[in-house]
Amino acid sequence: MPGKESQKRLAHEWFCKLQDQICTALERLEADADPSIYSDRPGKFQKTAWQRGTGNIDEGGGTAALLKGRVFEKAGVHVSRVWGSFSDEFRGQIPGTEDDPHFWAAGISLIIHPKNPHVPAVHMNTRFICTAQSWFGGGVDLTPVLDVDRHQGSFDTIAFHQALKTACDAHASGDYEKYRAWCDRYFYLPHRDEPRGTGGIFYDRLQNNWNDDLAFTKAVGKAFLEVYPQIVTRRMKEKWTPAEREEQLIRRGRYVEFNLLYDRGTTFGLKTGGNVATILSSMPPVVKWP
Repeated sequence: MPGKESQKRLAHEWFCKLQDQICTALERLEADADPSIYSDRPGKFQKTAWQRGTGNIDEGGGTAALLKGRVFEKAGVHVSRVWGSFSDEFRGQIPGTEDDPHFWAAGISLIIHPKNPHVPAVHMNTRFICTAQSWFGGGVDLTPVLDVDRHQGSFDTIAFHQALKTACDAHASGDYEKYRAWCDRYFYLPHRDEPRGTGGIFYDRLQNNWNDDLAFTKAVGKAFLEVYPQIVTRRMKEKWTPAEREEQLIRRGRYVEFNLLYDRGTTFGLKTGGNVATILSSMPPVVKWP
């Protein structure tokens, strides 16, 4: 098993590689769109480097990649690698910080809001965190925005879950049924009494064999990279009505509610000095509340 510094380097290198692969795949879909449906020019990712810390204090940073295109109304694929000390508010809440508040964390986070209501939105995040302990965590979940697609029997949801089950089944660190149930519990809006979408997987504090945990985390990213472009390719050919667009915008309001009220990642990022623009890039570009 590699030493702690090598673990950090290998994890961060993977997140950067996956960011490049996902951006390339999404730009390819932008370029392949039917011009009779998508008349605008294909979008390209704009990458922006950011730094954490103030003055001469180096606390890491990351690269934000944002696309505003014709297929993807807004897509953010961000990588970060940060370090420092947790505030008194977080000491004791994060494993391994009871006696030492220092931490190191790297990860990739993406959110995709397609323009076409027939194409589901999607979220993915995987990360490696080091305190006095170290672990992997993450998840990926699908959010169809039309009621006709928001059920477990839809073709998109079946394909999505099958890809994630295959990734889980191939690795000792994967437990599809456990992670699927965890996702369903986490991505739920209590005040609406409804799920955010049709699920996926969610896992945290994965502390088995490090090599196996990294391999599984890579498999999650690869599964997303395989299945989501397939879903987009199939669904982006469908034309939509003004009524379907209206339904999409209202459904996006639920997404905003979840991220601001319940999402731990949003709260964690804002309270630990993260890049505000990157954290809030998960918000849909256009949204309505009836």
